[in-house]
Amino acid sequence: MKVIVVANPKGGAGKSTLSTNIAGYFASQGHRVMLGDADTQQSSKLWLQQRPEVLPQISTWEYEADLVLTAKPPAGTTHVVIDTPGGIHGWRLKEVIRRADKVIVPVMPSMFDMHATQDFLKQLVEITKDIPTDVRVIGNRVDARTISASNLRKFVESLDVQVLSYLRDTQYYLHMAAHGLSLFDITPSKVQKDLEQWQPICQWLDQD
Repeated sequence: MKVIVVANPKGGAGKSTLSTNIAGYFASQGHRVMLGDADTQQSSKLWLQQRPEVLPQISTWEYEADLVLTAKPPAGTTHVVIDTPGGIHGWRLKEVIRRADKVIVPVMPSMFDMHATQDFLKQLVEITKDIPTDVRVIGNRVDARTISASNLRKFVESLDVQVLSYLRDTQYYLHMAAHGLSLFDITPSKVQKDLEQWQPICQWLDQD
C-alpha cells in the first residue's frame, strides 16, 4: 500500500487542494484510494461529501488527529493520501513521516510562508535521513516568471529538498473543490496548462 502525506505546519498553504487532487489522480488511474483527513478544518472530508457518485470512488474513514496511525484504511485500499493538520510536530510528525512513502510540502512564495516552513523542512530532512521516505516541495500559487518564484527556488535548494513543480494561482481549484472534483475528473482541454504543471508530480507519484 502506497502512503502519500501532505504536510505543512502553516495553515492556508494548500494542503487540502493538493491532497484532493492527488487522490483524484490515483482514482483516475483505477486505484483503490483512501483520503484521510486529519485536519481540524476537515476540508478534504467536505470535498468527498460533494463528490459525484458517477466519478471514480475515493473512500475515507473517521478518526481523531492522534489516531491517524492506528485507524485502519478500508479493506482493499492500494493508495492512501493523508491531509495532515497544521502545526503537526513532535512524535506525531515523526510517526506519520516514517510510515509514508512520499511526503509533499506545499509552500507559497512569500517571505512569511518560507520562514514558517524553513524549520519544518529541516525537521523532515533530519527525520528521513536514514529511511527511504522521499520528501519534495511544491510551489503553490506561483507565477514561475516572478522574483518570488526565484526566491522560493533558492530557498528550497538551500535545504537540500527538491521542488517537484510550481502550480499557478487559478480559480479552477476553488471551483473544482466546491463540486468534489479534481483536475483529473474534468475535460482535459479546460485545464491543459494545469495538467502540464501536474505532469512531474504525477510521474513522481507513480514511481516506486
